[in-house]
Order: sequence, then C-alpha cells, then structure tokens
Amino acid sequence: MNPSRRSRAVLAATVAVIAVLAAGCYAKPTPNATFDYQIGGAYTPPAGVTVVARDRLESPVKGSYNICYVNGFQAQTEAESWWLTTHPTLVLRDAQGTPVKDTQWNELILDIRTAAKRTALGQIVGGWMTGCHTAGFQAVDLDNLDTYSRSQNLITMDDAVAYSRVLTDLGHAADLAMGQKNASDLVPRKADTGFDFVIAEECNHFAECGSYTAGFGTSVLVIEYTLADFTKGCADWPNLSIVLRDVAVQPIGSPGYVYDAC
Repeated sequence: MNPSRRSRAVLAATVAVIAVLAAGCYAKPTPNATFDYQIGGAYTPPAGVTVVARDRLESPVKGSYNICYVNGFQAQTEAESWWLTTHPTLVLRDAQGTPVKDTQWNELILDIRTAAKRTALGQIVGGWMTGCHTAGFQAVDLDNLDTYSRSQNLITMDDAVAYSRVLTDLGHAADLAMGQKNASDLVPRKADTGFDFVIAEECNHFAECGSYTAGFGTSVLVIEYTLADFTKGCADWPNLSIVLRDVAVQPIGSPGYVYDAC
C-alpha cells in the first residue's frame, strides 16, 4: 500500500471508530432472529433462540442477546406500597388527590407531567436500567409508553415523548439499546423519543405491524397470543421475529404454556 492509500485507510478507520463511539456501544437485536419472550418467568430457551426478553430481576441467558423488561411508566402491583410511601409525589393523582391507576393491570400510573418529575423518575428507572447492564443485558424493553391513553386525560402524548427521551438517553449512556413497547402512535415521533427497535404485542391482531416497520424497518420483535394471528404474521411478515406465547407468558412446564416462533 502506498503512503497516500495508507493515509486514506487510516483516516477511514479513524472516522469509523469515531462514528461507533458517537453512536454508543449498544447494538440492536439482529433482525429476524429467533426470539423468546419470558417476562412471566425465566426458563431455558428452546433450541435456536438467540434473543431473549426477561424481567429485570432475572438473570440474562449466557451467549444470547438479552432484553431487560422494565415497567417505566407504571408501578408494578407488588411495588405499590413502596411508591406511595417512598415517592408519593411521583404517583399521578386526580383532582381529589386520589392515586390514578391503569385499571386493566391494577397498576399505579407514574406522574410524568413536569420536567422535574421526569428527571426524578429517570433517576429511579435509570438506576434499574444500569442494573440491567451490570447484570449482562444488552437492551431494554420499556413497557407502558401508552399509559397516557389510560390516564384519565391527565397525561399527554407529549409528556410521554419527553419522558421517553429522558429514559432512552439514560439507557444509551449505560450502553443499552432501547426498545419501544407497543404504542404505534409514537412511531412518527421516533426522532424525539430516541428508541432503537420495537417490541410489539399483537400487531397482527390489531393490523399495526406496518406502522412499526414504517419507522423501524425489520427491527421489530412481535408477540402474538393466538395461533391465527401468529400464523398470519408469519405469512405476512417473513422478515420479522415473531413468537406465539400464552397470555400469561408462563415458564415452560406451567399449565397453559405456549411457545412457537417463526
């Protein structure tokens, strides 16, 4: 290699390194990889699975790409007392001061309506995400972005977008790829939220898969809960990772456990 070519090669390599550093040290899940969704309980993944999502309190799978489930917009039912006692001002309340819940899941809704509260919540949830990275996870499954639609009109979409950006910035700083969970309405706001990929529940059932791929291409992981929706998805979206799970996402060996992938 002559000196000029060597100089150009060194320059190109340097630019490439700078680009990687600028983008952070996180990597998205490989598109169309075989996926397993285990947030209801951890178990040894079926043969061929290379991408696994588990609750943040579980251990990641060695040799796999691991996604850490984090409920960032609502309080887990078992943590309700902790939130009300330790962080009462970060729980959404109605005009009478009564805590507001997502009635479908009986979960307290977190108050993300001001920058100060978003920052305070980011310190808590960001700590969980840092714990995910320390444990060996590569990404976060950030759940309940669409809480604003169940908040008695107290939280706006813009609030959700602003809080999402707080969390994605914190996740990226911890070298984690950030997954948008559901909330197809937020896909056009991708540049504002900062998400890297999507985990979509029942997008075939609700005819939303195209909305996700329009914003995220093949970086979409799909969970279906009926055989008909799973079969349709496998036929219509052969370049996506799609799994069939039971609604309770139970561990293998539990009554009602269901798993298939395409």
